[in-house]
Amino acid sequence: MPRMKSAAPGTKSVAKPKPQPTHDEIALRAYQIYVERGCTPGDPMQDWLRAEQELLAASKKPGRKSKIVPIAA
Repeated sequence: MPRMKSAAPGTKSVAKPKPQPTHDEIALRAYQIYVERGCTPGDPMQDWLRAEQELLAASKKPGRKSKIVPIAA
């Protein structure tokens, strides 16, 4: 019976990096922030940065889903 090759002693498996949120995911979350604010004027850049930060934080938590929810058109 052939023997299976194993990793060299002392080597560690490399964890896969968490996927980064896409441009569309960030844009959608930024829009949701705008809607949650009551569609009142604000700073789009701040909405974008907040959305990006929220999605990055959500992707770091194991077993957590992002805050992206479908919006009825």
